[in-house]
Amino acid sequence: MPPTTSTPTQAQRYPAPALQDVPEDIRAKILAVQEKAGFVPQVFLAFARRPAEWRAFFAYHDALMVPESVGRTSQLTKGDREMIVTTTSAANNCLYCVVAHGAILRIYEKKPLVADQVAVNYRKADISPRQRAMLDFAMKVCLHSDQIEDADFAPLHAQGLDDEDIWDIAAITAFFGLSNRMASFSNMMPNPEFYTMGRLPKQK
Repeated sequence: MPPTTSTPTQAQRYPAPALQDVPEDIRAKILAVQEKAGFVPQVFLAFARRPAEWRAFFAYHDALMVPESVGRTSQLTKGDREMIVTTTSAANNCLYCVVAHGAILRIYEKKPLVADQVAVNYRKADISPRQRAMLDFAMKVCLHSDQIEDADFAPLHAQGLDDEDIWDIAAITAFFGLSNRMASFSNMMPNPEFYTMGRLPKQK
């Protein structure tokens, strides 16, 4: 079954390989994503042009964003994780990641406005004090990681997050700093489907 992809508004600088040309293990995972989402996000085929990097990238992605896949627990919810990605990707001006992860954020949080709010100004967004503290820290890692001090941990501890949760916040921010830059330099465009996901209640 060929992947159902969307036509982006601009061409990527590095054309994605055809699905039949990627290694079998990668092809199987891409088809699984298509089965679940109904389409193939551009990043899955774009990164498949370098199979070893695809495997490393998505292994680290899953370890951070789906910690149970590596037998690890965390107090950060799926929505928390996507909120970190959306907010810091906006700071890095990454169109692909803001649109794609903003869509997933809307779905997980069940808030159709939240992705736009955190992308523009998370300090005015309809989020919890815990999430505000989380994003304050993530943004400092994103923009001024060299200035992180022990005192920066205190607001997170006050919200019930431990040092392993704080590692997660920093690691997600740093990992998507890589993703943001790869998407931007290669001119990776979001699938049109992402723009409308989670904005309106599902029709019964």
